[in-house]
Amino acid sequence: MTQTTDKRTRVTPSAAPSEAEIAAWADLPRDEQVRRYQEMFKHPDCNTFITDTPDNILAAARQRVAARRHG
Repeated sequence: MTQTTDKRTRVTPSAAPSEAEIAAWADLPRDEQVRRYQEMFKHPDCNTFITDTPDNILAAARQRVAARRHG
């Protein structure tokens, strides 16, 4: 099987994915999606406690999406 370096193959889980990222994620086999989630959860930041509320996190994610669309 040929390995590609297409950007779509490097998609990772995201709180605010673009339409292209959503499509690329859907194209991945289920076992690859699970592997990428497992890899993401091994990151040290996933074990760091924060004081932000879910509403704070959602607002920040929406700001990043808005900036990306208007940037």
